[in-house]
Amino acid sequence: MKLVDALRCPYCARVRIALAEKGIEHDVTQVDLSDRPQWLLDLNPPYGRVPVLDGLPESEVIMELLEELHPEPALLPADPGARARARVMVHRFDSNLGDDYYAFRRGDPNDFEAKLAVLDVGQSLFADIAYLPWVIRARDMLGVTLPQRIADWLGELERRPSVAAEVEVVRGL
Repeated sequence: MKLVDALRCPYCARVRIALAEKGIEHDVTQVDLSDRPQWLLDLNPPYGRVPVLDGLPESEVIMELLEELHPEPALLPADPGARARARVMVHRFDSNLGDDYYAFRRGDPNDFEAKLAVLDVGQSLFADIAYLPWVIRARDMLGVTLPQRIADWLGELERRPSVAAEVEVVRGL
């Protein structure tokens, strides 16, 4: 598998963590998001967004593909209803956290810290992986003090080698 990646991108972090959790070997091409190469714009028009795995863009879709191709270890729960709820959480990421994270980062009006306080975490590894790159960046890059429940959740996840590796990536940015 070939991953087009950018270390600072939290969407790429989702895919890096999922690949690591599943133990999938892959080649990586790093890109500079401030100077996107033409081949990336051609690969994923019109914006040349990352991640792209074997020509497939969009982190949510890539995570689903990895789960289908490599069902073990499972990131989604075994129960179909719980699997569906995890997918809904990822699908609703922007309204649940993402839009306000980016507004917070820009200094625009937002509800990021309020949404972070009530974030529904710990229901499935799939959804946790989808949310935690932003939580790590909020804590380590933006200086946000996490609510205790979220700090505890993140602390548990940081015991996983895949998540610990991402924390190191963020601290190196």
